[in-house]
Amino acid sequence: MSPPTRRPRIGWYAFLALIAFLRRLLVRPALVLLLPLSLWLGLSLSACSSSSLLSGNYVNDTVKVAQVLESAIALAADDPGRSEAETQVRALINDYTARYRPRDGVNGLASFTTMQTALNSLAGHYANYPNRPLPEALRSRIDKELRQAEAGVVRGT
Repeated sequence: MSPPTRRPRIGWYAFLALIAFLRRLLVRPALVLLLPLSLWLGLSLSACSSSSLLSGNYVNDTVKVAQVLESAIALAADDPGRSEAETQVRALINDYTARYRPRDGVNGLASFTTMQTALNSLAGHYANYPNRPLPEALRSRIDKELRQAEAGVVRGT
């Protein structure tokens, strides 16, 4: 009787080389196809966000954002639409800031600085305490700043 024959074993280096070859063969072309597709999809969907509330006119947009924020912070803690309003407010804050912070003609205005202070306070609360209602002191301060910014932008400052 002859001794049993052993099958040749593939060494680890050969196995790792096979994995590297398959990765190059399959993953890289998939990334080349999926990366531009995902970038295009992401940019097209971000164009459909809540920026439709913003018209591009600084005065009108500031008044509109101030009104939306005033109504959102006036909601009671147990209001069922509070979480949806918070999500809308966060998107609106991001859109407003992204649109007007880079503009030099707007960025230096007192109304923009006051508005940005209110937006940063509200966004900071939503980021740090997402499930808690606004404290009364913060609510009154943000409301005061929003009214000041709205009055200032209508005046032209």
